[in-house]
Amino acid sequence: MIKNKLFYMECHLAGRQYHDCNEVFGKLEVGNRVKLVRELDNRYDPDAVAVVYENVLEANEVEEVLLGYIPSAHNTDLAAFLEMGWDKIFDCRISRINPEAHYEQQIHLTVKIKRNIAAD
Repeated sequence: MIKNKLFYMECHLAGRQYHDCNEVFGKLEVGNRVKLVRELDNRYDPDAVAVVYENVLEANEVEEVLLGYIPSAHNTDLAAFLEMGWDKIFDCRISRINPEAHYEQQIHLTVKIKRNIAAD
């Protein structure tokens, strides 16, 4: 059996308390897909990778909400892949939510690489 996705990494969501995560925290669920966005102009981390949730509003409008970041200890290679335009190969989802944990450990993410079906 051929898998459609390959595990790449798992990590917590860093910096959630400094961004807009609380605005949508009640909507977040395990399995929600989030976007990884390379943030070249981040003054705190030269390899910053933002984690963005697409919040669906009334009339199917979508609001992008910055939840936080991939931790700096895990973002160097991922940042390089995103800079090379490989953002479409990654599937990032919320893998765990624990509202009782310290805010830096409340949300965990799993990043997988999508299988290139066209190459088969």
